[in-house]
Amino acid sequence: MAMTADVHVRDLRYFVTVAEELHFTRAAERLYVSQPALSKQIRALERQLGVELLRRDRHGVALTAEGAALLPHARRVLEAWAQGTAVVAQARAAQRSTLVVGMSTSPGRGGLLPAIRSRFTASHPQAAVRLRQVSWDDPTAGLADGDTDMAFVWLPLPGQERYAWTVVAEEPRLVALPDSHPLASRPEIDFTDLAEEPFLALPKSAGPLRDYWLAVEERAGRLPRIGAEIASTEETYEALVAGLGVCLVAVGNVPLITLGGVVTRPVRGLAPSRYVLAWRKGDHRPLVRAYADACRRVTERGRGGPRRPSGVATSSHDEGA
Repeated sequence: MAMTADVHVRDLRYFVTVAEELHFTRAAERLYVSQPALSKQIRALERQLGVELLRRDRHGVALTAEGAALLPHARRVLEAWAQGTAVVAQARAAQRSTLVVGMSTSPGRGGLLPAIRSRFTASHPQAAVRLRQVSWDDPTAGLADGDTDMAFVWLPLPGQERYAWTVVAEEPRLVALPDSHPLASRPEIDFTDLAEEPFLALPKSAGPLRDYWLAVEERAGRLPRIGAEIASTEETYEALVAGLGVCLVAVGNVPLITLGGVVTRPVRGLAPSRYVLAWRKGDHRPLVRAYADACRRVTERGRGGPRRPSGVATSSHDEGA
């Protein structure tokens, strides 16, 4: 049992969630991780402890005697850890006000971030803003697990009812494809002409956002063909150049992937995308309000910026702030 000192809090959280759901897929959805990754971590935990915690068979998942014995202790550890991190957060806040802002890709969009930052620091000169890049595996860019205070994200969000937001940009969804693609010669493409094409898909953990960028709603019940999964702009570009599939992209993100060999075309029959600054409902901290306010003011002033042909909308959904 000497190795048990190396057990991670994350592994206990995974175990407790599976023990509560008794279903790996549902637990993975709750944790925003892929089901294979979750199974792998649980197996690693079992190896470390030298016991089987969960029995998996064709009837489902059940706790073993050892798993049932561990569960209340694991819950207590998680509770103690949550209290510990809350105390640390309070201590940090007392020392220095830091706002952590997450994003999956840099928002770009005509200098949006520097403009928000300068307006925000004018009203809160002592506050620091830390930007955190978060992988595409987490469509909430750190909001779901508390790693970030606010985040620039795309709608729809998993667990959307937990968040408030202000809309930064409403942008048409274009299609990106290799310049050698037969459809690339058209100035505009009908979505029905794309329906049979292989598409690049976000990781499964992106949930409703994966379906959104595959335009599942516009397919009248027909399933999309997946050419490859992508988890970054670099992977997207490589997959496009390799001809693995086409993908939808918001106007503001076009410069990130239209490097050599990739073109974008307008698509008829698709609703525009919504890019928002989101935060957890009920987070009434002055810094959160101030950053949201700075974002609203900048986006209202910046209508029709260089990369936002559709203009900018603000949302009435942020009364939860």
